[in-house]
Amino acid sequence: MQTLFVEDAPEAIGPYCHAVRSGPFYFLSGQTPLDADTMQIVGDTIEEQTGRVLFNISTVLNGLGLGLIDVVKTTVYLKSMDDFAGMNEVYGKIFEGHRPARTTIAVRQNPLDALVEIECIAEAAD
Repeated sequence: MQTLFVEDAPEAIGPYCHAVRSGPFYFLSGQTPLDADTMQIVGDTIEEQTGRVLFNISTVLNGLGLGLIDVVKTTVYLKSMDDFAGMNEVYGKIFEGHRPARTTIAVRQNPLDALVEIECIAEAAD
């Protein structure tokens, strides 16, 4: 098992890494809509926050030599299921037709009171 950190991604706000590699699989820690420079939440709407979360996931994946196309599973944690449609619209546009397995759950509260947090598992082609 290998723990991984990506320079351009938002710093972890706790004792964890950006990702762990085990065999061909990369397990990415949940990303919230943080700006890597300011460490502040970006966006007030679910659409803005989902876009930033997926940007942060892409940043981590790219830093590992991977892309969204390599994602095999995501888990989406929404503060409210009322935000499902807005999250789903942005998610679908950013994944551009790639459809990894996904679970979406409502949680009482995400870190830093974010509207959305997403974690994923990716597989390296090598």
